[in-house]
Amino acid sequence: MTNSHGQWVDGWLSTATPTKSPNFDQRPAGQAIELVVLHHISLPANQFTGDAVSKLFLNELAESEEPTLRELATLRVSAHFFIRRDGALIQFVSVDDRAWHAGVSAWRGRSVCNDFSIGIEIEGNATEPFTAEQYRALDALLADIAKRHPAIAVTTHSEIAPGRKIDPGPTFDWSRLGVRYAH
Repeated sequence: MTNSHGQWVDGWLSTATPTKSPNFDQRPAGQAIELVVLHHISLPANQFTGDAVSKLFLNELAESEEPTLRELATLRVSAHFFIRRDGALIQFVSVDDRAWHAGVSAWRGRSVCNDFSIGIEIEGNATEPFTAEQYRALDALLADIAKRHPAIAVTTHSEIAPGRKIDPGPTFDWSRLGVRYAH
């Protein structure tokens, strides 16, 4: 297991680069964080360079962007964290707030997973393996989250939105994480 090493201040992790998204709101009063949802994302599709993902989460995809991104420019979405291919960690929303990452979703009979979850986007797709750097960064991040929220479970977008989402996909290797999580 990778040792956790970040400090939390108002829901922001010190080891992540803070980049504040406007796409969040408050969790329901008294709502505990019980779940981490793993996603994958690449923008444009299957491209792992550039800043389109950050622009999406910041509402900065302009009309002049690549044509395949134009339809996304009106979306208002975000995740709490984004892990780049090189393992760089960016935080868009305080974990104390509700990021808009899961959409229509249910976990163990409960709907609206955004209310009680933390969303982690991993730069990738459903066909190419994730990098060793990403697994190391994810392992450290999950350890830091578990330190703050000890009863946390980890699952995938495909599990909470079956038939609608496939991420992080068949190339995600649970055995690469240092800790075993219920999923």
